[in-house]
Amino acid sequence: MAPDQHGQETFSLRQRLSLWLISGLGVLLIRLIGPTLRFRVEIEPGGPELADKDPLLVPAVYCFWHRCILPAAWFFRHRDIAVMTSRSYDGEYIARIIQRLGFRAVRGSSSRGAVRALLGMHTEIEQGRVAAFTIDGPRGPRYVAKPGPVLLARHTGVPIVVFHIAVERAWTLGSWDRMIIPKPFSRAVLCTSRIMTVPEDSDHDLRESKHAEMQAALDRVREKADAAFGQLG
Repeated sequence: MAPDQHGQETFSLRQRLSLWLISGLGVLLIRLIGPTLRFRVEIEPGGPELADKDPLLVPAVYCFWHRCILPAAWFFRHRDIAVMTSRSYDGEYIARIIQRLGFRAVRGSSSRGAVRALLGMHTEIEQGRVAAFTIDGPRGPRYVAKPGPVLLARHTGVPIVVFHIAVERAWTLGSWDRMIIPKPFSRAVLCTSRIMTVPEDSDHDLRESKHAEMQAALDRVREKADAAFGQLG
């Protein structure tokens, strides 16, 4: 795999076939299991208002751990949400899956195409869409937040909101993120944080403080969601 003259990734025939198979199976899996899940939403005081079990009522930068991308893809499907997706092989099949579920994939990551991707996310927000980050992607370390959302919130004026989804029963993959695949008919809890703002005139120290606040909120909602099913640690 290597970038072409336009900066896009090119894949071998074997990789293209694999991407077609993985993305197709991924969409099928989500569409089969998703309708059987029973979600409960819990929002911290100061979080986005809840209506029709949907906490996405205001433009914001939403962040969540890579681990829960599958239940999140089902819960937030068909809302035209812009998601930053890595330009790697793994990012390619994730992009293909989420696009078929009604998301917009903005390509780039903290390590590859970061500036272009942030500019793309900025444009999506200006057009009135919600932006979302799998905040420890594309390769970890697990549960360590990247700084992109703080920069994006500062330049767009929209707040940051983080969430986590825990599932009562799930298969756990042996990947770096310990990704979960919900088992059919499981209960799921989505915990959402309070709204966090980043002032436009924030200096380096304040941005560092806001990043620490975001990290703490991510840890907090994960622990709360996991505790609902006794999944501590």
